[in-house]
Amino acid sequence: MTAILGRGEHRYRVVEEWAKLPEGWEFKDVASVAVDSKDRVYVFNRGEHPMIVFDRDGNCLRSWGEGTFARAHGLHIDANDILYCTDDGGHFVRKCTTEGKVLLEIGVPGQAAPYMSGMPFHRCTHTALSPKGEIYVSDGYGNARVHKFSPDGKLLLSWGEPGTDPGQFNIAHNIATDPQGWVYVADRENHRVQVFDGNGRYETQWVNMHRPCGLYCCRGPKARFIIGELGSGMGVNRNHPNIGPRLSIVDGDGKLVARLGGEAGPGLETGKFVAPHGLAVDSRGDIYVGEVSYTEYPRLFPDNAIPWRMRSLQKLQKLNQAPGP
Repeated sequence: MTAILGRGEHRYRVVEEWAKLPEGWEFKDVASVAVDSKDRVYVFNRGEHPMIVFDRDGNCLRSWGEGTFARAHGLHIDANDILYCTDDGGHFVRKCTTEGKVLLEIGVPGQAAPYMSGMPFHRCTHTALSPKGEIYVSDGYGNARVHKFSPDGKLLLSWGEPGTDPGQFNIAHNIATDPQGWVYVADRENHRVQVFDGNGRYETQWVNMHRPCGLYCCRGPKARFIIGELGSGMGVNRNHPNIGPRLSIVDGDGKLVARLGGEAGPGLETGKFVAPHGLAVDSRGDIYVGEVSYTEYPRLFPDNAIPWRMRSLQKLQKLNQAPGP
C-alpha cells in the first residue's frame, strides 16, 4: 500500500526502493544528500563508496571519494553545481566538482582543534554560502561555533559558545542561508533553529521542534524551510508520540506549515522515519531524505537486532510531491 504523508499542497507519496545500488553495495548511514541543476542526486554516506550519484529515477551513475573521507556528515551544493562536503570525523570541509575533483580544503584532515576551543574545527557538521560566496561552517560536536570564511578559505570571523542563551549552541548541527543572506543554525540539543545576520548578530529563534537535525532552505517566491527532526534520545520518552522522528515544513518566519510523519514514533515501515539527517529538494519539488538509521536504530531499539532491511534502502527515502486533499 502506498504511503502518503501530509495533506493539501504539502502532500507526498513515499517512493519505495528508489535508489538502485550495485550488487554488494550499501549506504550504511546516509548523512546528507544534494541535488544538482540536472536533478542528479548526490548521496554522501558512510559506506565504502562515500559519494554515490544517481539520476532522478534512482539509477546509479557513478561514485567517488573512496578512501578519502573519515566520516561523511554534511553536503551543500551551490548554483554552479559545486559541492561542499563536511567530514566531522576528519575535521575538514572539502569543495569539490561533481566528479570529485578537490578545489579547496579548509581544515587539516585528521587534526582536530582543542575541544570547545572555538577554533576551527572540532567535528564540524555542515556548510552554507552567503550571497557573496562566503562559506559558513557549523562546528559542531566538539565546538559550539559558526565560522565564516572567504570564498578562498580565509577565516573572517566566528561566533557562538556553549549554552542555551541566544547565540549559544548545544550541538550546532546544521546551517543554511537564504537569498537575503540570513543565516539559520539548527541548534539540535536546544530544540531550536537560531537566526542570525551575515555577521553573526542574533535575530530570533524558532522553537516548536524536537532535536532539529536536517535543515534545508527551499528556493522560490515564498521562503520555506524543511527541518528533519530526531525523536527522543532517551529511554524514558523513547515511545512518546508526536515528537518525531519527522519532517516539519515552516515558512520564513518559522511558522509551522506542515508535518510529515512522526505521529507514532520511529519505525521501518513505509512512511516512518528513524533518523532524518540530510535533506534536499529537486526541481519538481520532490524531497530526498537521508537517514543515519544504521547508527540510530540500535539506540532506539536496543533489544532488537538490526534487521536485514537496514542494510538495504531504508537510509534514503524519496517523497514525490502529490498535492491533493
